[in-house]
Amino acid sequence: MIWIVKNLWLIPALPLLAAGIIAVNKQPARKLAAGLAIGSMALGFLLSLCAFAATLGQHGEGAFRETFSFNWIQFGGQWMSIGWVLDPLTAIMLVMVTFVGMLIFIFSVGYMAHDKNFMRFFNFLALFASGMLGVVIANNLLLLFVSWEIVGLTSYLLIGFWYHKASAAAAAKKAFITTRIGDLGLLLGMVWLYAQTGTLNFYTPEHTGCLEASALAGMVSKTIFGGMMVSTAIGLLIFLGAVGKSGQVPLHVWLPDAMEGPTPVSALIHAATMVAAGVFLVARVYPLMAAGAAPVEHGAPITTALTVVTWVGAITAIFAASIAVAQNDIKRILAYSTVSQLGYMMMGLGVGGVAVGMFHLITHAFFKALLFLGSGSVIHGCHEEQDVRKMGGLKKYMPITFVVYAIGMLALAGFPLFFSGFWSKDEILHHASLWSVSKIPFYLGCTGALFTAFYMTRQMGLVFFGSYRGHEKSAHGHSSHSSESHSHDPHESPAVMTVPLIILAGFAILLGVIGTPAWPWFDAYLNGELAELQIKFSNLAESAGLMGASALIVLTGITVGWMLYGKRQRKTAAEKDVLEAAQPAIFKLLENKYFIDEIYEATVIRFNAFAAWLCDFADKWVFGGAVLLVKYFTIGSSWLYRLTDENVVNGGFDAACGSIRGSGGILSKLHSGRVQTYLRIIGVALVALIIFLIWGRKA
Repeated sequence: MIWIVKNLWLIPALPLLAAGIIAVNKQPARKLAAGLAIGSMALGFLLSLCAFAATLGQHGEGAFRETFSFNWIQFGGQWMSIGWVLDPLTAIMLVMVTFVGMLIFIFSVGYMAHDKNFMRFFNFLALFASGMLGVVIANNLLLLFVSWEIVGLTSYLLIGFWYHKASAAAAAKKAFITTRIGDLGLLLGMVWLYAQTGTLNFYTPEHTGCLEASALAGMVSKTIFGGMMVSTAIGLLIFLGAVGKSGQVPLHVWLPDAMEGPTPVSALIHAATMVAAGVFLVARVYPLMAAGAAPVEHGAPITTALTVVTWVGAITAIFAASIAVAQNDIKRILAYSTVSQLGYMMMGLGVGGVAVGMFHLITHAFFKALLFLGSGSVIHGCHEEQDVRKMGGLKKYMPITFVVYAIGMLALAGFPLFFSGFWSKDEILHHASLWSVSKIPFYLGCTGALFTAFYMTRQMGLVFFGSYRGHEKSAHGHSSHSSESHSHDPHESPAVMTVPLIILAGFAILLGVIGTPAWPWFDAYLNGELAELQIKFSNLAESAGLMGASALIVLTGITVGWMLYGKRQRKTAAEKDVLEAAQPAIFKLLENKYFIDEIYEATVIRFNAFAAWLCDFADKWVFGGAVLLVKYFTIGSSWLYRLTDENVVNGGFDAACGSIRGSGGILSKLHSGRVQTYLRIIGVALVALIIFLIWGRKA
């Protein structure tokens, strides 16, 4: 199976090629665009299965790991090499991203059928998938960072896809700027890591990679202020990038606003790809995070970096879950749910290790993609309505969507035994209960689980039960639910949308049914131990009490949610929420997201405006004043004036202007408006690049 390692680059290259072909085709070629994008993901999925098969079969000899690298750029006497790695972490992510992504692409055919920019949408989707798959296979932090930024760029393009809406344009800008804050930390960590190790390759055949023992030992032995190990400082900088990309507190504010993009974008960003990239990054550099720690009997090693990851994840989990309780936009509820679940994943990485956090990432990808696509089906069936207060009774109009959405809701809530979310979330809580640093993350996780069950039951009650509240009132105050308004009744989505929902629902149940043997297998598979599907009754006995408590928490949340929003249905869309009527101050606080955006507006944004004013002031009065002083001084002495102004200032300025004019004249010829000229230039540049790369590899 060595051939799959050498050709692993094909998996991200296929959607990249599809994006390129779509970009140069004429606008009406809708079937070609959809076929290329979906076909590239389908082929990528088949190759991912081959890669996954290659990693199976290790028998306690350490995890399967094969790398392929080549020289890329030379500076001075040193080459920067890049390449890819195939190991269990890569393989399981490739299978998940390509499979879930393929289903989202298929769903998009129906959801975006009437959009005039259909081809542009699939172009961006394919490019987005290529960037994420590049992140997954990268064996080099520089290649990972390049792919990471492609994901950031395409997320900006997809969130702001309907750019004619001011809210969508603002959300895209907010997402791009906020994630760049985190990316700055990642960039600094990358540079520092290279300075310490001389390489950005994670693993090499010579075992000199930056995540291998020899490099980690050197960073552990060095300390900076406060006695902090260099490895810890670098790990925290890299984690800052994960905080931005995975929407952790305090850089979470972009993620709920990303709902302004089309619903398939929300599913792709929030389930299988972009936000999962941050969790994957922490899992990938886990050896760096855990460097210098002595092993513990249960769960993950205790280090400063992993402790920070745990606390950030636990706070994010409860923080976002509480906000979701008071939201009314069907997608925004799911968005805050995603933030919360990402917090659980981070907490799982911190208290339990790679397998614990990644297990929840995989299960969450399926049921959260199901929920987002299900919300898209609801929005499509309700004629683009997103306010849950204006829905109700949809189980009668959309029976397939109702059933699959209920499965996704139960999986997310962690309903006992038969749904995937129960097993993955229970493992996180189990390891949190054993964490020796503090029990507070465990209690925060339990509270977050209660909120999750409650707000998802609230959403189900408001959307699918009771009577439909979406019909407008007539001028005389009578309901417009007449023969004329039946055409505006909700309707079930077409098969191209419901079939992917059914498949995702099947996996949400399947992963739950096999949850008992799947977790020990998954844990062993990622850790390079004997990986077999088997039921470990000893593990079940040890965690039986916690499983019972977890089930009780979930059932309590569902029961309370049903009593308030299932049995007691609101009569009109304008009626106050039950919680709002009972606790208006608390409800307003949660509805307004703890006023975090307003706090940022009053502090960070205002400070930036002040800084801009200060720069203008300094430019005009400080530097401008200095120039005036020089001017008056030189005018006072005619000989000095002629020397400086005529010979130095004018001479240098005129020479610079002449150079700029000459360069501008050359560059203007490149902008002739002739497509043929552009294609010739691109062709020449491509040939030159190929020759350079071939020459570079031989060198």
